[in-house]
Amino acid sequence: MTTTLPEPNPPVPNQEGPDQPDQPLSVPATTGDPRWVRPAFLALLALTALLYLWDLGASGWANQFYSAAVQAGAHSWKAMFFGSSDAANAITVDKPPASLWVMELSARVFGVNAWSILVPQALEGVAAVAVVYAAVKRRFAAGPALLAGAVLALTPVAALMFRFNNPDALLALLLALAGYAVQRAQEQARTRWLLLAAGCVGFAFLTKTLQAFLVLPAFALVYLILAPTGFWRRVRQLLLAAVVLVVSSGWWVAIVELTPVQYRPYIGGSQTNSFLELTFGYNGFGRITGSETGSVGGGGGGAGGGSMWGSTGLTRLFSSEMGGQIAWLLPAALLLLPVGLWLTRRAARTDQRRAALLLWGSALLTTFLVFSEMQGIFHPYYNVALAPYIAIVVGMGAGLLWEQRGSWAVSGGAAVVVAVTAVWSYVLLARSADWLPWLRWAVLFVGLAAALGLAFGPLLGRRIALALAVAAIVAGLAGPAAYSVETAGTTHAGSLPSAGPAVQGGGFGGGGGMPGGARAGRGGFGGFGGGAGGPGAQGALGAQGAPGVRPGAGTGGFPGGAAGGGARGGFGGGGGGAGGLLNGSKPGAALTALLKQDASKYTWTAATVGSQNAAGYQLASDAPVMAVGGFNGTDPSPTLAQFENDVRAGKIHYFLGGTLSMGGGGTSSSSGSSDSAQIVAWVAKNYSSTTVNGVTVYDLTKAKTS
Repeated sequence: MTTTLPEPNPPVPNQEGPDQPDQPLSVPATTGDPRWVRPAFLALLALTALLYLWDLGASGWANQFYSAAVQAGAHSWKAMFFGSSDAANAITVDKPPASLWVMELSARVFGVNAWSILVPQALEGVAAVAVVYAAVKRRFAAGPALLAGAVLALTPVAALMFRFNNPDALLALLLALAGYAVQRAQEQARTRWLLLAAGCVGFAFLTKTLQAFLVLPAFALVYLILAPTGFWRRVRQLLLAAVVLVVSSGWWVAIVELTPVQYRPYIGGSQTNSFLELTFGYNGFGRITGSETGSVGGGGGGAGGGSMWGSTGLTRLFSSEMGGQIAWLLPAALLLLPVGLWLTRRAARTDQRRAALLLWGSALLTTFLVFSEMQGIFHPYYNVALAPYIAIVVGMGAGLLWEQRGSWAVSGGAAVVVAVTAVWSYVLLARSADWLPWLRWAVLFVGLAAALGLAFGPLLGRRIALALAVAAIVAGLAGPAAYSVETAGTTHAGSLPSAGPAVQGGGFGGGGGMPGGARAGRGGFGGFGGGAGGPGAQGALGAQGAPGVRPGAGTGGFPGGAAGGGARGGFGGGGGGAGGLLNGSKPGAALTALLKQDASKYTWTAATVGSQNAAGYQLASDAPVMAVGGFNGTDPSPTLAQFENDVRAGKIHYFLGGTLSMGGGGTSSSSGSSDSAQIVAWVAKNYSSTTVNGVTVYDLTKAKTS
């Protein structure tokens, strides 16, 4: 039998005075809302849309790697289904294609352009804010729910990724939807909501593979322990949800794995043309252990609490390269979670408020711990997955503190949370000392003043308490809001976008270490080469046309300071308009015209090493360009023999120089395939080159004469 829980006690009548706090900000969702609630919610969504859509086209193609795949999918249904980098289906991107599907449908309707590619992510951001609001509003009311929505909307990494075309925007939305569905399922043990949650996680898997599964243990355990129905019914429900999860996440994988390799593109990012290998290796457990075959550094974590991808440990997300992206209200969330659980400690097992807090809090802790300790590839923008959890925990925790502010202990706890947030915001703003220097002092002063006032909660009337709460919220959100506005006003391109202004000591942030092209017009990202960032190492087919992949002398740091390591060299291009590992190529007018000439006569108008190199040429020419070796140039696709056969069959017109190279101090990518280097050497040996717009061009229809 299903047990239906009663709703929380209705609010007591409003009683002004020091000993009887009212509950206008914590009315249960089922009671009538004040008139201002709906306009305030719509205003929140409208302002979020304005922030995420403002001058969105200024970033152009943003990450050309994914934009080129959208272009391919807009031209070919097969490329769309498999997530191919080119319309001729040579190789896929190194992720499953769900996020591409959304952009490709938009591109098919509105054409392939910056807006049709980027607007879907902005709308996903607005939807995520609505989901966060709804999750908090289920058990609290408009005040805490609006706060939670504002926290998400103004988180800098959210303002960045909901204006960008990486898969992380859709991932964050789907995981927020999954958590909301579990919360609804838990309230009355509703099977359909649990199955919806499983479907959302399954689709999230098709967005970014195993990262979608990080929250599964937390969600399942909370439901198993707290759902208001019999134990064995809970078990059966979870087993049924597992079936839905397998089907929703596995149908595409099954089709890909069962399709003969000659009828589908090569699976980018894998060494054996297997999506399962990609899922559990390069994109899976390799991210945890650092053993990522085919990675740019060959895998392996670093010593002394760090890895090639920056410092690890519980302070990682607070460091210079991460803090300004995500950590503004992370201390507040980590404080409010235990406080909220303590305040609900006497509730029944099935108490819905405590269950919601446990649900979102466990998702927050799980993701936080994994991100803090993972040794493999980790970029600051991954933290957008944390943003909804932080926002919801802050909203729910703040709602509980407001309700019980008549207690000296609770008001003291609120004062501590506000003071810690103000001081931490000051620290984060001080990392950009020359950027709005007055802001950090204003935040510190207002935040500490509000904290001091809130400490006397039992002595305060409603209006004074509300004014202090508003001041605390303004102080807590001023820093991330300023960062988010700055982010929306800055163009971003390449594979490593970064939110906010340049910071001191950042390995990945604006102050430098991680390289090139992440922020147009900003220093500190030298190292990864040629197109938009600083100069990198000359590629194997640079100005001299010398064959082979070799170490270069790129400028700038690889992740650098945070891990305590020395500077690492970068990944360069071949000069001119060639791209690099992280930046798309930027061909000039003459080269673009050359690629367009007779393009319809060839399967690929050109081939070049690396997906980012290929992307820029493909977007400019609107013709398929083969990405030899995939993203890192380390995939065995094509092999030298396959490439030779394609050239002899007249399928490829040009080969474009400017390959990827690892700078000194790094670890070579010896764990991946060397086929791209062999192809480079074979081309240089058998075909003459010319230089067009600074790029070495080989006409593969004209072999050298002996």
